[in-house]
Amino acid sequence: MPPVSLDVLTPQDSAELLARAGGEPAGTDGRLAREPQAAAEVLRLCGNLPLALRLAGARLRHRPGWTVGVLVERMAEGPSEFDTAFAMSVNQLDHGRRRLFRLLSLLPGSVFDEYVVAALAAVPLRDARAMLENLLDAHLVQQPAPGRYRLHDLVHRHALRATTEQDPAAERQRALIRMLDYYVHAAAAADATMPFLSRGGVACAGPAPADLPKFAGKNTALAWFGAEYTNLLTAFDAALAARADAHVCELPRFMRSYFARRCGTTQLNVLFEGSLAAARRLGDPRQLGEAYSDLGFARHNAGRMAEAGEAYETAAVLVTPAGDALTEAELTMRRGYLGWDQGYVEEPLELFRLAAKLYADAGCPMGTAHATAYEAWALLQSGHREEAARLAREALETPHTDPAWPPALTALITLGVAVAREEPEDAFGHLHRALALAREDGHRHNEAWCLNCLGVALRRMGRYEEALASHREAFALLDEIFEEQWKIHFLNAYGETCRLAGLPDEALRLHRQALDPAPRLGHRHEEAMAHEGIAAVLDATAPSAAAEHRAAGQALLREPLPGA
Repeated sequence: MPPVSLDVLTPQDSAELLARAGGEPAGTDGRLAREPQAAAEVLRLCGNLPLALRLAGARLRHRPGWTVGVLVERMAEGPSEFDTAFAMSVNQLDHGRRRLFRLLSLLPGSVFDEYVVAALAAVPLRDARAMLENLLDAHLVQQPAPGRYRLHDLVHRHALRATTEQDPAAERQRALIRMLDYYVHAAAAADATMPFLSRGGVACAGPAPADLPKFAGKNTALAWFGAEYTNLLTAFDAALAARADAHVCELPRFMRSYFARRCGTTQLNVLFEGSLAAARRLGDPRQLGEAYSDLGFARHNAGRMAEAGEAYETAAVLVTPAGDALTEAELTMRRGYLGWDQGYVEEPLELFRLAAKLYADAGCPMGTAHATAYEAWALLQSGHREEAARLAREALETPHTDPAWPPALTALITLGVAVAREEPEDAFGHLHRALALAREDGHRHNEAWCLNCLGVALRRMGRYEEALASHREAFALLDEIFEEQWKIHFLNAYGETCRLAGLPDEALRLHRQALDPAPRLGHRHEEAMAHEGIAAVLDATAPSAAAEHRAAGQALLREPLPGA
């Protein structure tokens, strides 16, 4: 028998072929025309596959008593003429290729490459590539893009029935775990190329496959994460279903850098919720501490500040006794970020200083510089511009060889804003360098942060129109890519620029816009700044109301940070 063709038709051509095969040419008042919804479901089930359309049409033509709805029910029941046709093509393959074809149905995603197939089937990469090409020649797989393969839905159902019937459950389980091993180790390898301080460490969930993709740098890794994103999420779900808890714990950790650059926070929270549940089942205090820390990170990024604080407190109880200075330093930094956003000042500064010491003790100069840069940023927000500039320069002067040195962005932004009045040209240089780094890194939230801070620097130079344009560009970027809660970090700075630019009504609107979600999100610092911004606008026209807002803002900043 010649191989089954998997070429697909356009929807219009599919409808015409089904009508002809069913003995009801287009334009006639037959069953297909009278049951358009059922006919559309037949087309969906056939997936625009000519063989399937001809077989479905023939079944309808030879059964004049059937409605199209009955045909749909029968097509969904199980083995059919489709399976017979596919089986004849599969039977022409040798044993190894037949086994590989069956195992492909276990892949959780729809499109895959030869690396995951080699791991799934426990064969060398070269053999996996050759067998996939054989399956492609036999029209049992499709190739939607170079190096990427997929199973047509009908073929996938046939392969899944075949593996269930022919491969022992234990073998299918081993293949699934090999696939999960692959995704964890490949994600770890991609993550290791990221210029990101909080990388996921070394993968421990299962042995590393013999062959992994080669990542020449960050851009190659980001492209891989983009291509495999859906597969990674479905692999995570498969690991949950299989109770493969080590994989559930580790996979999200190696995806954090990608999420920071490309994705929102909802899915990140889902992943880390599953990771925490798996860590509890494993009962490893180190894993559990990291899982609580990661969940706190996800909660913070979603604006769920109180929940983030609770997760960090639990993490600290587990992480500190473990004696892992790097993990403790990362948690300390995260607690500092959270404390600052919650409106505290002295406590976050102390946490950043402690983190710098912990990173130094662990022999991580990048971490020390990063903590120093954030201490500088916090000092700048507190009005200590000279000390902030000194620490930012200290962070930038730390010896390194990484062109995308992670502490550089924070230090450059801090330094640029700090010296904007006294050294405007230098400030421009620092801020535009930071903006270029953010854009090259593909981190669009950081790009918006740079643009907003450039607006602040331009405002301090008295260049209000340029400052407003920079703020607007930052907000346009946020409107494209992030959840609404991210705007809380930018509204007050934009409002202050509007006030000084002679736009008091716009300034008042922006500060009130910040004040509305700030208590709900737990951003006490931004809540206090919104009160101060409103007070500054109202000073000339409503001094009593201005005084009330100013007092409310100052009261917010007096409470100590819990647990510090």
